[in-house]
Amino acid sequence: MGQNFIVCDRDQPMLLPPDLRDWLPAGHLAQFVIETVDELDLAAFYAVYRQDGWGRPAHDPAMMVALVLYAYAKGDRSSRVIETRCLEDVAYRVIAANKSPDHSTIARFIERHELALGGLFGQVLSLCRRAGLVRAGVLALDSTKIAANASGQANMSYEQIAREIIAEAIATDRFEDELYGDARGDELPPELADPKTRKQRLRAAKAELEAEWAAERDAREQMLAGREEHKARTGRNPRGRPPTRPVSDAPQGRLNLTDKDSRPVKTPRGFIQGYNAQAVATTDQIVVAADLARANPDGGQLAPMTQAARRELAATDADAPQVVLADAGYWSARDIRSLTDAGLTVLVPPDAHTRAEPNPRRTGGLYDHMRQRLASEDGHALYRHRMTSIEPIFGQIKHNRRAERFRRRGLAACNSEWRLITATHNLLKLWNATPAIA
Repeated sequence: MGQNFIVCDRDQPMLLPPDLRDWLPAGHLAQFVIETVDELDLAAFYAVYRQDGWGRPAHDPAMMVALVLYAYAKGDRSSRVIETRCLEDVAYRVIAANKSPDHSTIARFIERHELALGGLFGQVLSLCRRAGLVRAGVLALDSTKIAANASGQANMSYEQIAREIIAEAIATDRFEDELYGDARGDELPPELADPKTRKQRLRAAKAELEAEWAAERDAREQMLAGREEHKARTGRNPRGRPPTRPVSDAPQGRLNLTDKDSRPVKTPRGFIQGYNAQAVATTDQIVVAADLARANPDGGQLAPMTQAARRELAATDADAPQVVLADAGYWSARDIRSLTDAGLTVLVPPDAHTRAEPNPRRTGGLYDHMRQRLASEDGHALYRHRMTSIEPIFGQIKHNRRAERFRRRGLAACNSEWRLITATHNLLKLWNATPAIA
């Protein structure tokens, strides 16, 4: 008797189900995404297309939205990868109704509808609320650093930009002298008259650095004037280190020529060129607010992100939050007092978890009160929810779905991409919870 194997006959003809949806098992994520998109308001997507039927036909926006949502949920954000999946992956073929949009079409759709795609965050959150997944009594705030679509080697200081502009001008003059001699040179070829040249990018970066430096100088002068006014009124110096006056009129800092909004941000593995991605989540790991910040530290983000979460929850008719949890990087006495006055319980440790003893500079008043609150039984029990609420979300997004670098460039585009990434995180939570809800 010969060996016993299951027959592998690739020449055996077969009939596939005529309905593409029968190719997938019931309850598959692709089926769920299609049903979810049917519940969304896509008027913002349809509004940009002509109403008279003229022009080359476009792919149905509902199909494209479902394709983008499914791809982001699976961790496929490259338009070329999505194009390949539409040819090779059964679930993608079901999503795309057996169509194969090319990568340029997919990329242009994402770029054209970046605001509308970011706006899906609120609609998905509303679906989660209707499913009973949004229990917003306790919120946790944290951030993660995500790399920009740019290299840190493209950062240049004001002096470097100025030298590059001069060198570019000299090189252009020499080239024109060799090309035209004594002629006027009005007949420049198109490639030299292109507005998207390196010289113009350099000049735009130079102007932006000058504007940022002017705004920073004005802010420092206002802070110094406020301290002088406080001293004249009370006879005492205000607490905190006074800001220093600029020692030079030349703008300080560096700007990235590839993505001018990105900044060097610190991570446990060193500095990367990227953004500070903020998120607020419930204890069930549902993201209720997401935003990007260019600044590396988290200070000053406590009140804005909490207010953003309250707006998103109010828009979805969810319960108002009662407790906000954040780590020591979010400490801001002004933000804590303003949120407390608004009726919220705010728990933020004054000392980093790496400190063995309390910071001697942070004693008395609000600092000691917060330490006592966190040391109490109920305060300790509440604060334990912070880590399990927010930090697993970043692991799922960056490790499981490989969203460690933005595909787009610029603060607005990356912010829409971040909201889309967190919206698909909520969509996955809703999908996983659907059998239990049913």
